[in-house]
Amino acid sequence: MTTEQSPPLWRDPKLPEAQRVEALLAIMTLEEKVAQLGSRWLGKDKGATGAAGPEPESEHSVAPMENEFGSGPALEDASRHGLGQLTRIYGSYPITVSEGTAELVRQQRIVMASSRLGIPAVVHEECLTGFTMHGASVYPAAIAWGATFDPELIERMAAAIGRDMAALGVHQALAPVLDVVRDYRWGRVEESIGEDPYLVATVGSAYVRGLQSSGVIATLKHFAGYSASRGARNHGPVPMGRRELLDMILPPFETAVREAGVGSVMNSYSDIDGVPAGADPWLLTDVLREEWGFTGTVVSDYWAVPFLASMHGVAADDGDAGARALVAGIDVELPDTIGYGSEMVDRVRAGKLDESYVDRAARRVLTQKAALGLLDDGWTPEDSVAGAKRVVLDSPTNRELARAVAERSIVLLDPGTVLPLTGAARIAVVGPCADDARTFLGCYAFPNHVLPRYPGVKPEIELPTAVESLRAEFGGAEIAYAPGCAVEGDDRSGFADAVATAEGADVCLAFVGDLAGLFGNGTSGEGCDAADLRLPGVQAELLEALLATGKPVVVVVVSGRPYALGDVAGRATALVQAFMPGEEGGPAIAGVLSGRVQPSGKLPVQIPRTPGGQPGTYLQPRLGAMHTGTSNLDPTPLFAFGHGRSYTSFTVGDLRLSSTRVPIDGEFTATVLVRNTGDRDGSEVVQLYLSDPVAQVTRPVIQLVGYQRVELAAGAAAEVAFRVHTDRTAFTGRDLRRIIEPGELRILAGTSAADLPCEAVVELTGPVRLAGPDRVMLTPVEVRQADS
Repeated sequence: MTTEQSPPLWRDPKLPEAQRVEALLAIMTLEEKVAQLGSRWLGKDKGATGAAGPEPESEHSVAPMENEFGSGPALEDASRHGLGQLTRIYGSYPITVSEGTAELVRQQRIVMASSRLGIPAVVHEECLTGFTMHGASVYPAAIAWGATFDPELIERMAAAIGRDMAALGVHQALAPVLDVVRDYRWGRVEESIGEDPYLVATVGSAYVRGLQSSGVIATLKHFAGYSASRGARNHGPVPMGRRELLDMILPPFETAVREAGVGSVMNSYSDIDGVPAGADPWLLTDVLREEWGFTGTVVSDYWAVPFLASMHGVAADDGDAGARALVAGIDVELPDTIGYGSEMVDRVRAGKLDESYVDRAARRVLTQKAALGLLDDGWTPEDSVAGAKRVVLDSPTNRELARAVAERSIVLLDPGTVLPLTGAARIAVVGPCADDARTFLGCYAFPNHVLPRYPGVKPEIELPTAVESLRAEFGGAEIAYAPGCAVEGDDRSGFADAVATAEGADVCLAFVGDLAGLFGNGTSGEGCDAADLRLPGVQAELLEALLATGKPVVVVVVSGRPYALGDVAGRATALVQAFMPGEEGGPAIAGVLSGRVQPSGKLPVQIPRTPGGQPGTYLQPRLGAMHTGTSNLDPTPLFAFGHGRSYTSFTVGDLRLSSTRVPIDGEFTATVLVRNTGDRDGSEVVQLYLSDPVAQVTRPVIQLVGYQRVELAAGAAAEVAFRVHTDRTAFTGRDLRRIIEPGELRILAGTSAADLPCEAVVELTGPVRLAGPDRVMLTPVEVRQADS
């Protein structure tokens, strides 16, 4: 007679997670605890034994300095004491759903069978423009999310992305990027949501909520300061003071922690004032955990741990780097185990590293695994991918969402005299972005991110080009196409054909901009930084040749960053900005040009007037924002933050404050009336800004404090009420404490940072007050129908 043995306490899902984790830690060896902090990336090894996928045909890297790190150990060896995470099973090479799920099951089975305790690994993937997998939907880049000014739509998009990932057994997603844009030349502007902390915070938090609603852990990156590198050079040092960091860079991360409950954070590669983020206990522990109350896991950016030795020089070797990162607060090393391996065990045993730091990180990792069900008795990798049979990676529902985001993100800078385009019998389509749909995709979209390594492999998703979409949109028109030039390079041999094509048409649509890539293999994207803000290659010269024809020229910029358009504005018949609008970008742009789609996107970054001499963003103190004659360089942008036109017209007026004298710990409501004064239905983004004329430190001339997208039928009106707590006026004072200061504030409302017809003054009364970690971070908005 045999009796069935009960599972150990740590495998019992009915017990509290904390109790299970402590029971597990109590029986783990030091080697087993350290193993939970590591990872393994088989896909990096290009054909590792037993790994699925074809051999690459080129050496295009998908991660920084990827080729500097040789092949790692076999998974059996890497997992002999357990393993924390498995890296990019789906996102490293082109495989099908069935191949990917089989590979996931294979790897998880090895991880579980190779160790005494049999704990599965967390599986993580990228999803900066959708699930980075062959054949998956490619949504607009993050800079386009910002252009929608529509958090609810972005939350729906993220939930769809999360559902596909969760069904394929993915537990953690390395998104969103919450870096606030500080210099447009930085290659990763396309991955960022915008240049305003509040816009980034609200849209980024919406993405977190959507992703995590599907059971996938979101990962904030890059914490923190990465976007403010000197000269906009990727991985460059960040010469930033503590005040700028606290007021401009950290608020989106704090909002996502406190308001969205994000589960993971990834460190920045950069150093801030000489201290690398990956070795900074103040940033990763004091601020993130003790002040903000973050309880999830901190994961390293890829190879950020060994970079502490090789790139930063703050550690003697990989083992030293691992110890410093662990003490600072990094819990898991990605994408492979280098600093968190056997040398860490040796350091603890030699008394050079306190074991409590290992326990701290292991406790966080195992708590997350318990929440994911990975510690449950009976969990199997086969069950984790059981929903894969129902997954259609590029489903009609996904494409509908992709198109909705694309349409809402396109910014009509200037409709000129020809848009919407009607009645043109002969249309010339010119430019390198017109017949290459890859220009619509971000650098982390699978066709741009991975497929360059496999030039013979097709994307497996429908990617209509601008030319194809325009021919479908304008079925009765004669459409002729000439590329004119490439996105990069100095070949002008196509200029003559492009000019002739334009001269033979009623109107010319010129598509210029970027082709995203990685580490110099593109004009935008990670490691593709710009020396200045001229259009890449000879595209500006192509526009000059087209404008010289005298034909109406509509310039459509398809890009990941804003480019200087001062030489074009006023000469082009119309200007349109499309920030890498994804797989449905072609039909979306065509719909905006025809008028079928009512444009409503707003600029999440300014459009510069000149290629250089710009301070970077609208968030400047007086000396940075005003052209006072003290310098010959004019910082005024061509188009301001928040700008965007439509084919109808709106007015914003009748600003009313609930009170003009407010206690230092109180709140007030600012209400405006927005009216659609045109003859077409449309939507306007009403924006509320604050200005602090006199403060103990210099303050931005204006700063966004609230916004709301409002849908209005022709002739209709609505009241938009912003409830502003005084905490929303807080800033970091001279002693580096966040304060609310008494005095007068200007309240401004309108439709962009440069179009603020409404102004009022509110006085905050009482003594200076500290704004603690429980401060109000959001501005609730109520929209009420008004009499027309």
